[in-house]
Amino acid sequence: MYSLKNDKLEIAVTKIGVELCKIQSVKNNLDFMWDANPEIWGSYAPNLFPIIGVLKAGSYIFDNETYKLPKHGFIRHNDAIELDKKTSDSLVFKLKYNKNLLKIYPFKFEFLISYKLIDNKIEITHTVNNIDNKPLYFSLGGHPAFKCPVYNDESYNDYVLEFESVENSKTHLINMENDLLSSRTKPTLNNTNLLPLSHDLFNDDALIFKDLKSRRVSLKSSTHGEILSVEYNDFNYLGIWAKPNGDYVCIEPWLGTTDHEETNQDFTTKEGIIELGSGNTFNASYSIEINNTHLL
Repeated sequence: MYSLKNDKLEIAVTKIGVELCKIQSVKNNLDFMWDANPEIWGSYAPNLFPIIGVLKAGSYIFDNETYKLPKHGFIRHNDAIELDKKTSDSLVFKLKYNKNLLKIYPFKFEFLISYKLIDNKIEITHTVNNIDNKPLYFSLGGHPAFKCPVYNDESYNDYVLEFESVENSKTHLINMENDLLSSRTKPTLNNTNLLPLSHDLFNDDALIFKDLKSRRVSLKSSTHGEILSVEYNDFNYLGIWAKPNGDYVCIEPWLGTTDHEETNQDFTTKEGIIELGSGNTFNASYSIEINNTHLL
């Protein structure tokens, strides 16, 4: 495990998959991350690259060839990602293409992810370098799971997500039989900026939003106020998810989404896919800010 600490927060990152696995107050030891209980959901904050979610039939087509990728791509559970640089307030990790990865993802790339601790905030930055002689296609995103409830005197239903803007937005429903996006939608935010949390909210899997005006959402307790906020200016999709029996909530900034049932599996036209030209670099960041009132 790798760690960073300042006078307010201590954070830690796993070696396998370089997941953010700890956000803890230095002064009162209050924890804000889910504990990855394997009986419910054994992850903390998977890093998603080069796809979000699942592929139809587990595969995609590029240049008339068919390739297979696991759910959320190959950063998650990967033990080959190396620490590239460490400073007093940051950790930078890197994965470069190799012979085995080219068999499932035929692009020469460098993927870097950095965690920077700034006062009461963690900034997570993704960098993709195209070192191939052809365009590179990818999606990426975050999947951080936050403890909910945070305090022992609360229940899950004491919490809401508060969006920075009043929203009129629908969630795009997943077919639970194949984990693919269906054409069905459900009105979810109806002229409001509040989404009350309850375990049955996730009976039909993740809430997937494609048209939010907000680029900041806060986890709020009815008894303890705002706990934390996630700001995601570089991301145009947002997933909200938990296992129905899990005491956590994932706030997931995405660039891209899981495959649609009707996709033709052409990777270059996959919804949300990013095309990066040869020799170019792409960056996208989101941040997690812990409200100072919980760090005293």
